[in-house]
Amino acid sequence: MKVLIILIVIVAVLCLLGFALSAKIVKQYEQGVLFRLGRVLGTRKPGFRLIVPFVDVLHRVSMRIITMPIQSQGIITRDNVSVDVSAVAYFRVVDAVKSVVAIENVHAAIDQIAQTTLRKVVGQHTLDETLSETDRINLGIRQILDVTTVEWGVEVTLVELKDIQLPESMKRAMARQAEAEREKRAKIINAEGESLAAAALGDASDTMMAHPLALQLRNLQSLVEIGVDKNTTVVFPAPLMTTIAELGEFLAREKAAAGPAAAVPVPVVAARTPLDAAVMNGAPGPGEVPAAPTG
Repeated sequence: MKVLIILIVIVAVLCLLGFALSAKIVKQYEQGVLFRLGRVLGTRKPGFRLIVPFVDVLHRVSMRIITMPIQSQGIITRDNVSVDVSAVAYFRVVDAVKSVVAIENVHAAIDQIAQTTLRKVVGQHTLDETLSETDRINLGIRQILDVTTVEWGVEVTLVELKDIQLPESMKRAMARQAEAEREKRAKIINAEGESLAAAALGDASDTMMAHPLALQLRNLQSLVEIGVDKNTTVVFPAPLMTTIAELGEFLAREKAAAGPAAAVPVPVVAARTPLDAAVMNGAPGPGEVPAAPTG
């Protein structure tokens, strides 16, 4: 009786052990690749699955998108500038059987091929293109990786350059270049403003020549603007040349109106005393020396 009980216990334990070895659970984001005696039988969908213990081997493969950082690479660009570039790649397994059979470690393989592809693609561009055309570089890296990884049952969904480290000397040179570019734009804008201001002043001067009163109104407006600051003394230049021209026109009009000059009568002064009469007749006065006779 005891032997029977022991046998039943042993059988039950073996059944439980066999069930534990044969029962497999494939998660929703996984696929199972079933091997029987070393041969691929196919894939198993998510859920509860039973296999033959010691005969079948089930490899679970994650079908989720995997984020893989690409470590910084020292790269020399086409214009001989040394930069450190790091990136990040996103990929997922689309064929579970190929990802297990075609390559031993798909994650390590993609990491290595991504590093070499990053160095190759960036090295074909100049520094300015690397900094400004990152979208084109990302697309080029992704296309090269897709061609290589399609045989491994892997699809690269996205590649992005994450960081570009420049040498300190290059940073200073780029800072000087940016400053010079800003100064150039400032000078161009200033020149354009001067040109527009000169054109506007020319139009304004033509208008004032056609309407002389406009200049006087502008002078009055300037006085009003100066008076805003509550100045005690205002020195305002008058239009000197216009004033001289108007004065000349006034004198010309007065001369034309006056006509020929009228004769002015010489007043006759009567002699009050004999001395006055002698002086008037040419005799020397008191204290005067007679003039010497001529002839």
